[in-house]
Amino acid sequence: MKARDPAPLEGPFFARPAEVVAPELIGCLLLKRQPTGELLWGVVVETEAYCQSEPACHGHRRRSASNETLFGEPGHFYVYLTYGMHHCVNVVTGRCDWASGVLLRAAALPGEPERAAAGPGLLARRFSLDRGHDGTVASPASGLWLAPRPPWVGALLERPTDGGEAALLQTQRIGVSQGQELPWRWYLRGSRSVSRRARGDRTPRRDGLAAMLASTVGTFDGSRTP
Repeated sequence: MKARDPAPLEGPFFARPAEVVAPELIGCLLLKRQPTGELLWGVVVETEAYCQSEPACHGHRRRSASNETLFGEPGHFYVYLTYGMHHCVNVVTGRCDWASGVLLRAAALPGEPERAAAGPGLLARRFSLDRGHDGTVASPASGLWLAPRPPWVGALLERPTDGGEAALLQTQRIGVSQGQELPWRWYLRGSRSVSRRARGDRTPRRDGLAAMLASTVGTFDGSRTP
């Protein structure tokens, strides 16, 4: 029997401040329907929040043709090109006419190297996302969407690390020249697919999420218990 596609996160989930949505996206699924009909998917393990009120946000200074999506309806993807070579994938949050979004910084994919999508540019490349996807609504109908955390991922987030720390780490954003003081980056501490760890946070010897993902290879059904 063919596995049913995971239901998407709905509009109300995204219609909240970016700094509220960002940590709740950790553990959620990013899915893309391939031309073959198969699904490419991964677990989001790192996010960053951006808001018009702070200087690191693309919409802080002005609204333009290139950042128009960021001012639009929540629940759409905002994709931009950085340094003329790397695409970055965000999901719009908050409300219309106010720039707010969450950058998907890293994801862990079943059956693939742990660093395959360990960074925003690598994530966009692995999912073959570019400016052509800017403005796409996050929905199975568009072939690109986000789905809620599977129960088994949620259990990982509730479980402390071997050292007794919380599984979800909140820290400062990286790669920005302004607004560095805002602790608006979150990541799954036990994942080796995080782009860059906070100072003093060691890479775990064992990646519990990767072990679980390995048992889902060839089935797609990311919602099932491995």
